[in-house]
Amino acid sequence: MKIPYIKGKVTKQAHVDIPSGLHEEEYGRNGFFGGYAHFYRTEPPVGWTRIEGDLRPQAFDFSELGFLGSETSCFSKRRSCLYNSDVKMSFLRTSGSMAEFFRNADADEIYFVHEGGGILESEFGPVGYRKGDYLVVPRGIAYRFHADAESKFIVFESYSEPGFPEKGMLGEHALIDPAVIEVPEPEGLAAFRDKDQRNEYEVQVLRGGKITKIYYPFYPLNSVGWKGTATVMRFNVSDIRPISSERYHLPPSAHSTFVANNFVICTFLPRPLETGDPGALKVPYYHSNIDFDEVLFYHEGEFFSRTGIKPGMMTFHPQGIHHGPQKEAIERSKDAERTNEVAVMLDTKRPLFVAEELNDFEWKDYWKSWQE
Repeated sequence: MKIPYIKGKVTKQAHVDIPSGLHEEEYGRNGFFGGYAHFYRTEPPVGWTRIEGDLRPQAFDFSELGFLGSETSCFSKRRSCLYNSDVKMSFLRTSGSMAEFFRNADADEIYFVHEGGGILESEFGPVGYRKGDYLVVPRGIAYRFHADAESKFIVFESYSEPGFPEKGMLGEHALIDPAVIEVPEPEGLAAFRDKDQRNEYEVQVLRGGKITKIYYPFYPLNSVGWKGTATVMRFNVSDIRPISSERYHLPPSAHSTFVANNFVICTFLPRPLETGDPGALKVPYYHSNIDFDEVLFYHEGEFFSRTGIKPGMMTFHPQGIHHGPQKEAIERSKDAERTNEVAVMLDTKRPLFVAEELNDFEWKDYWKSWQE
C-alpha cells in the first residue's frame, strides 16, 4: 500500500495552485505510474551553472537533413541516431523507386514520414503515404518504397513486437479509432509487377546487423491474397484524437501511440491547454528522468515548451538529470489557450547511446537554454 505523506509547504493538488515563489518538481518511478514525490523548491532544479559528464541534455539540428544523402537503400544508408538493446532510431532520406526489396529479420519497423509522399509496396500490397503518416512494417516482411517526392523518415526498429496502448475506461475508439487504420490491398501489386520486368530480383535481408542478398528469377511480391491479424498499417497524425483536460496537466503517457518492450512512442498534437482553472499548470512540470530516457523529434508547428526549437530538431534528455520548461516558455504559457505543435517522443527504460556521426549536428549550448 502506498501512503502519501505530506510534509512542509506544498500544494493540495499536484500541478495546481503552486505556492508563489516555489517550483514544483515531480519525482516519479516507472514513468508516471509508480511511486512518486512532489518537491516544492525555492529554485528550479534546472538552474545549473555547468554540467560535467555524460548526462548533459543534448539537442540536434536536422532541419535540413542534408547529411543523409539521396541513396535509396533502406538499410545500409540509414543514419543511426540513438540506440539500445530494445530499439534503434534512425533517419532515412530517399527519392524515386527503390530497385531492391528489403526484409528486416531483426526488428519490426515503424516509419514516421517527416516530409514527402509516395507508396510503400509490400507483400500485403501497396499503400500510399504522406507527410505525418506512421507506417508499420512487421518483422520479416518484404517491402520497398516508391517516393513521388523526396521522402524523409524517422525509423524506429523495435526488437519486440510493438502494439497500441491499452485504453481502459476511455474505450476502443479513443486516441485512434482502429477503423481509420489503412491496410494494403494485394490487387495493387500487379501493376508494379507488370512495370518492373527483370530477369533477376534482389531481396536484402537484415539479420544480426548484417545484410544477406537473396536473388529470385520472379517478382518476389507475388501474393494475390492475405488474411490475418499481422499486416502493414498506415495512419496519419491527423487521425489521432489527443486526450486533454482543461483543469489538469496530463502526463506524456496520455499521448502514447505505440507500446513495446521497455519503450513507448508518443505523439504530441495541437490541443487545448489547461484554461479551466487559473491555478492549473500549463507547461510540462519539472521532473526527474529516473526510469526513462526521453527523446523528442519536432515535426512541425510552434513548440511552446521550448525556445530556439524549429521543425527537424531533436532533443535528448537522459535518465538521471532533471527536465522541464524554460523561463520564456513559462511566461508565454500564461496567456496561451492552445498548443500548435506536432512532435514524436521516444521514451526508453534502458539508457540510449548516441551515434558518433551526430556530433556535427549538435547544438552544443542547448544545456544553457534554461538560463536564458
